[in-house]
Amino acid sequence: MTVQDSPRSSAPPLEDAILAVLARPGTGTLSAPELAHAIEPDGDWHGLLLPIRRAAVALAQAGRLIIYRKGNPADPNDFRGVYRLGLPRHD
Repeated sequence: MTVQDSPRSSAPPLEDAILAVLARPGTGTLSAPELAHAIEPDGDWHGLLLPIRRAAVALAQAGRLIIYRKGNPADPNDFRGVYRLGLPRHD
């Protein structure tokens, strides 16, 4: 799936693409490089790393995903270093 192929909604295309990848069966959490590669497998996915971080912050602030740092939920307004993204759990 490319950013252009993402489903239509009120969210920007990259946000839709991130949520679509995370919603795939069997997907837990993914790092930004894993997400970028899933979104643009044949393209220059490296250029998506910063936009993914920005989109992740917006999605986390809206409660649509969780940013994990060292296995724990991180504050979307204040996190550094390596992080993973996952959908909120509904158990």
